[in-house]
Amino acid sequence: MFVRANYASDPQRSRGREFGLESASARGPRSAFQRDRDRIVHSIAFRRLRHKTQVFVAPDGDHYRVRLTHSLEVAQIGRVIARALGLDEDLTEALCLAHDIGHPPFGHAGEDALQEALADHGGFDHNANTLRVLMRLESPYVEHDGLNLTWDMLEGLAKHNGPVRRPTWALRELDAAFPLDLASHASLEAQVAAISDDIAYDNHDIDDGLRAGFLTLDHLLELPSLADQWHAIEARFPDAPRDRLLRELVRGQIGRMVNDVLDETRARIAQSGVDSADAVRAAGRTLCGFSEGMQREERVLKQFMYARLYLHPEQVAAAEVGRAIIARLFAAYAADPALMPEGWRDRLPAENPARARTIADYIAGMTDRFAIEHYTRLTGTPPQGLRNV
Repeated sequence: MFVRANYASDPQRSRGREFGLESASARGPRSAFQRDRDRIVHSIAFRRLRHKTQVFVAPDGDHYRVRLTHSLEVAQIGRVIARALGLDEDLTEALCLAHDIGHPPFGHAGEDALQEALADHGGFDHNANTLRVLMRLESPYVEHDGLNLTWDMLEGLAKHNGPVRRPTWALRELDAAFPLDLASHASLEAQVAAISDDIAYDNHDIDDGLRAGFLTLDHLLELPSLADQWHAIEARFPDAPRDRLLRELVRGQIGRMVNDVLDETRARIAQSGVDSADAVRAAGRTLCGFSEGMQREERVLKQFMYARLYLHPEQVAAAEVGRAIIARLFAAYAADPALMPEGWRDRLPAENPARARTIADYIAGMTDRFAIEHYTRLTGTPPQGLRNV
């Protein structure tokens, strides 16, 4: 039987929604956080994640991760940690599923292109754009803009990586309309979502890198912690095929990280003495995280992944093509708004910065393949060198 910890978020004590609360009987017996999760799952923005880059740009293979599958894997890890700590599992899952909704096509390459295009108009930040999409752009309801998610959900998305001292224009505008207490820490559910994201991509990117041939077992054995685990797995399963042993390595690494987070977070909670969700926000530090030893190990792993995978020449070359596609689309729409769909064109503001920001809204919502299609239509030539696996 689930027992909610006193420091967990409670849907009965939510700070509400920007545009008011539904009645308790509205569309079934769901908690406020269950409704948040369901609104994310049913959103167009969430569905589009299936065709947005995670690590490999526009992958040809069916087995590589995209933003959607990554988000599902983050949610799986987040639910496990939340349940073990007595947190609200629905809020944690909703935060995990929604955390990447603001990413434009081609991952960080697309974000760099939009940041450059909006350099004189406040810039672009994918995390703030997640809030912008969910609070203003994704609008299936008659009564209001956005999905009208709970304060707890929006606060968690805004601050899952810690307090926001210098919010970008998008987050400032939203915070002015529905204050999210940006200077404090977020709930433990949001902190769990953030560490689950780290655990997921640290390890699943290894899996994809191996599948693509950018990483090899010899590369992984350069890391002492992975080498120790590999030798233990070989000793345990001496006759197993190498591909299965590598999958076992990745699973084992996820388990080690999850158990480390649980032990460390329980210790920090006990040390801090927090006894409510508000006390978590006022604790002055992140309570969910890795131990010092695992933190050092994870830093080394990240450095390794940048050197061997993220900054691999083929990755960099493909990312540059993606960046150029987004830059070209932005320039084209800014010069001739008639190239945009009628609905976007009709509501395009006449002056900057609102005009440039609206063009960026349209482009950021594209999938990789939609952006490729429109670039090809615009230039008459499909982009070359984009698919890198």
